[in-house]
Amino acid sequence: MLGQRVVTAIVLLIVLVAVLAVADPRPFEILMAVFVGCALWEWWRLTLSPRGGTGRAHLPAIAAGVVLGAALVAWRWNSGGADLSAGPAGNFWRGLWIAVSAVWVGLLVPMLFRASPDAEPRNPWLTALAPFALLAAWSALTAAFGRGVPFLLTLMAVVWIADISAYFVGRALGRNKLAPHISPGKTREGALGGVVCVAVFVLACGFFPGTFGAALVERWGWAGALALAVVLAALSIAGDLFESLIKRRAGIKDSSNLLPGHGGVLDRIDALIPVLPLAVLLS
Repeated sequence: MLGQRVVTAIVLLIVLVAVLAVADPRPFEILMAVFVGCALWEWWRLTLSPRGGTGRAHLPAIAAGVVLGAALVAWRWNSGGADLSAGPAGNFWRGLWIAVSAVWVGLLVPMLFRASPDAEPRNPWLTALAPFALLAAWSALTAAFGRGVPFLLTLMAVVWIADISAYFVGRALGRNKLAPHISPGKTREGALGGVVCVAVFVLACGFFPGTFGAALVERWGWAGALALAVVLAALSIAGDLFESLIKRRAGIKDSSNLLPGHGGVLDRIDALIPVLPLAVLLS
């Protein structure tokens, strides 16, 4: 298992470095579109299936993932890498980011505090949300790439740091469970550690032009950047909890086995999905 995990991580890292090194944004956008198509398939398997299996949802989930991924690939390839946020199309994507962010902050995050992991996994509302949430995340990621690789990587690092630091702080100091009905391993101390580390990281980035932290500081000032870093770190943790909830309802440990040793694509990007649209809007 460890060997598979290491090999998969190395392969993904090589592919990511290769597409980031190309001046043309389309290879990166297309790679992300493939990931989004896979994530949609995995999400629908969890919200269209009976507990413990894929049932009849397997084929429509595959079809949805293939259609979404192929449509994004074809569109961006034919677009010549045009700026996603420019013109009328930019207004559409910003409207989508606002709407999806409102759903995450106003509906899904509060739902986590009262959601039952034993509820029926098949949920038409969460199924309907999937393509919009994933499209918003993909388009925000594409827009972030358009602002430079340092901006993109420091934005994604907000989620990575929240996850890694929450894990280690939780192991060292964790006593009180954060959401035992959803994810028994997560603690309040770990979550707080993740939030603090993200806040420190974002403020440190504020001294380096071209980074996500610098963009927040420029627009909102140091106090505003600090407050927004806390919000984004908390939203990252909520995204992780959300996927844990729908997996627990479905009775499935991993969203799929597409990434040997790592589970599925959704397992790797769950925390990015709610963070990306709001982060790009705020910066």
